[in-house]
Amino acid sequence: MLNFTVGPVMSSETVRAIGAEQVPYFRTAEFSELMLENERLVKKFAHASDDSRVAFMTCSGSGGMEAAIMNCLNKTDKALVVNGGSFGERFVELLALHEIPYKEIKLEHGKALKPEHFVPYEGKGYTAFLMQKHETSTGVHYDINLVSDFCKRNGCFLIVDAISSFLADSFDMEATNTGIMITGSQKALACAPGIAVIILAPEALKRVGENHCCCQYLDLKLALKNMERGQTPWTPAVGILRQINVRLKEIEIMGGAEAEVARCAALARYFRDKLVEYHLPFEIISESLSNAVTPLHPTTQSAYEIFLKVKDEYGMWICPNGGEMKDTLFRVGHIGCLTEADYDKLVDAFLDLQNREFI
Repeated sequence: MLNFTVGPVMSSETVRAIGAEQVPYFRTAEFSELMLENERLVKKFAHASDDSRVAFMTCSGSGGMEAAIMNCLNKTDKALVVNGGSFGERFVELLALHEIPYKEIKLEHGKALKPEHFVPYEGKGYTAFLMQKHETSTGVHYDINLVSDFCKRNGCFLIVDAISSFLADSFDMEATNTGIMITGSQKALACAPGIAVIILAPEALKRVGENHCCCQYLDLKLALKNMERGQTPWTPAVGILRQINVRLKEIEIMGGAEAEVARCAALARYFRDKLVEYHLPFEIISESLSNAVTPLHPTTQSAYEIFLKVKDEYGMWICPNGGEMKDTLFRVGHIGCLTEADYDKLVDAFLDLQNREFI
């Protein structure tokens, strides 16, 4: 099966080979060295400051989102959150669950974040800002520099979910004054799902030190203390952390984060050009596209029915949506181990469906 979803994605042979090996014991100097190398490379690729730290949590990206809120925010905060899709809504649900006072910048699906959205909130005492760098459900890539400028003017602590955009779109953690960045092993890192990667700037480390976390497993104090020696407080997903190590070194050899971003951008451009070339009956609904994914609204058929046809009859996965977007939107990803030839096969499948008058 060819996989054009946004996670889990296609993995390289080297990453898959690690998954086939016996999982080693991990309370060793060798594993500690591997983990410290993971931290160094993740910081390098995110352009984090030297005094930033990284926590590797055995959970999904959503666990990383919750850990960031539980460890860095409390009831004395006043948060702003961008809600333009399923993952913005997840931040809203987590803020409500943990009783953090908040207001939403609510965006229609597909709409970009613009300067006028910030006007009502200037100088109103907000202390934290939460955003997806890329709202994966709708394929909208938000302007992080716009958000960063607002946060700098208003003294807001910035939490960025870069789960689907890290290594697909450019990101400079230090320049944007991001407090916490979250990503996951199954996106552009192209490993198996199961590890959330959390980078903490010095301001985040200060907040973690001062806050009380009411969950032992997601306590970043414990994670960071153990990471000083290249370890985790609990048994981690050892095999995936080894995959991440291989993948990070693979990216470094191929030219680093900038080269990986350029590769994803080239694949996205190639696919989008093919849509235009063949006049396929899909509309790109995003006002601000990420390199990670192309969100498509089919004009002639249910998006979910197209997903099923492509999966069952052509042996390829595209990315469906759920809820109110189930029949109106599917997505084609550009992260992971994919080539232009793979996209030719997907376009051929679409053309065949068109010839059969299914789309």
